[in-house]
Amino acid sequence: MDELVVRSRRVVTPEGVRPAAVAVRGGRITALHAYAAPVEAAEDVDLRDLPLLPGLVDTHVHVNEPGRAHWEGFASATRAAAAGGVTTIVDMPLNSIPPTVSPDALDAKLRAAEGRCHVDTGFWGGAVPGNVEQLRPLHERGVRGFKCFLSPSGVDEFPPLGPGEARRAMVEIAGFGGLLVVHAEDAALLAEPAGPTYRDFLESRPGAAERSAVEQVIRLAEETGARVHVLHVSSAACLEPLEAARARGVPVTAETCPHYLTLTAEQVPEGDTSFKCCPPIRDGANRDLLWDGLARGVLDCVVSDHSPSTADLKVPDFAAAWGGVASLQLGLSAVWTEAARRGYGLADVARWMSTHPAAIAEISRKGAIKPGNDADLVAFDPDAPNLVDAGRLHHRNPVTPYHGRTLKGVVLTTWLRGRPVDGEPYGTFLLGEK
Repeated sequence: MDELVVRSRRVVTPEGVRPAAVAVRGGRITALHAYAAPVEAAEDVDLRDLPLLPGLVDTHVHVNEPGRAHWEGFASATRAAAAGGVTTIVDMPLNSIPPTVSPDALDAKLRAAEGRCHVDTGFWGGAVPGNVEQLRPLHERGVRGFKCFLSPSGVDEFPPLGPGEARRAMVEIAGFGGLLVVHAEDAALLAEPAGPTYRDFLESRPGAAERSAVEQVIRLAEETGARVHVLHVSSAACLEPLEAARARGVPVTAETCPHYLTLTAEQVPEGDTSFKCCPPIRDGANRDLLWDGLARGVLDCVVSDHSPSTADLKVPDFAAAWGGVASLQLGLSAVWTEAARRGYGLADVARWMSTHPAAIAEISRKGAIKPGNDADLVAFDPDAPNLVDAGRLHHRNPVTPYHGRTLKGVVLTTWLRGRPVDGEPYGTFLLGEK
């Protein structure tokens, strides 16, 4: 007998949206039956016309624990994830102290996360100057890949790679078939903001800096054979070199984020540094081009880049404030709000926010509602209004640019491996599993 069956007339599957009864046993999906089929199960949930989505896979989350747990932590971040329909996160190697740049540092991260995760959690390692010999041991310990910066990261303990260091890291990573994920901004084209305004900040980090760095990454990937992934593309200027590289067979993928798809520079209130992130939110015309790149598959996926801080670091000066958008709990609703307005469907959103991120991070049992996969499921009301109150989010600090906005869509229930996420944490670590 199955433990659970969840029925919906709108189950989002890899083949499209259709009526189905999703049967679950031992935490896995055993079958997709007809919607009204009799299924012997301990619990039978009928959503009727409410959609059932695969749990989202967010491969770009800064949990910050240990070391900066007052910014965010595993308990609060993963509660927020589950509340937003995210059933798998992959934690970035910064801004924790120590950063995850060695097996010992990974052990510290695992100790901090043990028993605190409400969703399944994977980990990126870090590639920094001087740690190339640590990359293979980290890979063997099961990190999903390696994060590097080509410009200053914002924290001293995670310095950027120069061109020679990036090449050495790529050669090493290519040698064991790993993945390098890159914060791509060319340091030579960045500047200190000329003043405290958002326009000053935006002009200090032009789209040309992103494009130049993306071109460098592509060139090194071609020369070394390394598989690379470009993080948080904010500038549509990157689309042309990415598309050309893919056409040549270069193993490069790319992501963008909810804030680049839903917010615009024109909307940023002066002094509201909850909007500050690096690279920055750009203008509305650029946003339209990012949507086009996503629809054409030049951009593969949408992940949060949840990078929170304490409120005191978000001083009302765009030159001095910490750069990072907190949105882990809100990504699905934010993206769906804009996607629906533009004529996209829930199957598109599931592909961008679940299937493709899981594939890039090589987490094979996640990302789709199909037999054999983990029963990570989300009951979602796509029409319900979602008025964002930062103080009611599960994020550790109530700072988000979405505060006061009414988004579209509300998560009603999140199941992790067939169990509702509503109490004690039972997330597992995803280490080395393909």
